[in-house]
Amino acid sequence: MDDKPLYIPILLGTARQGRQSEHVAAFVLSEMKKRPEIQTELIDVRTLKMRLDDAGEEMKDASYAEKMTRADGLVIVTPEYNHGYPGLLKHALDMCLEEYIHKTVAICGVSAGPFGGSRVIEQMVQVVRELGLAVTFTDLNFSRVRDAFDEQGSLKDEKYVGRLAKFLNELVWMSRVLRYGREKIPPL
Repeated sequence: MDDKPLYIPILLGTARQGRQSEHVAAFVLSEMKKRPEIQTELIDVRTLKMRLDDAGEEMKDASYAEKMTRADGLVIVTPEYNHGYPGLLKHALDMCLEEYIHKTVAICGVSAGPFGGSRVIEQMVQVVRELGLAVTFTDLNFSRVRDAFDEQGSLKDEKYVGRLAKFLNELVWMSRVLRYGREKIPPL
């Protein structure tokens, strides 16, 4: 396999004020940038040009679609709101389809409570599979997120460093395998 870096952006899936998941996304981004095998950037749903009065191709943000076309994988950082995912995240994901097919996605759940977004991850798996993404087996759950970061967004709980490394190792492996398949093996 080639050594060309994988392009794996992070999609921050909430636009709420005071969002704690922003600290998580910044932490994931900083750790991904330390890996020479990954090129990454943060895509914030707040910055996407999403039309809310249309559907299909007419609502597509061209810049986001280009990034998803180029991507080898995707990390979704999403809070759990009332056992589910934010509506703007779903809307953002729905802007593309063929751009996602046979690419890897890893999901990071964020929660103020004890379950670390496990319910939002369960729901997201159904959505991203329908979009053609291949989900990693390793999720990353941030329980009691306010205890994991200080008010400036600095990590307080070092256990997440090792968990994130495992999460990223699987994401990189799957993204390499699927990129090889997309480039070398014609579809049936």
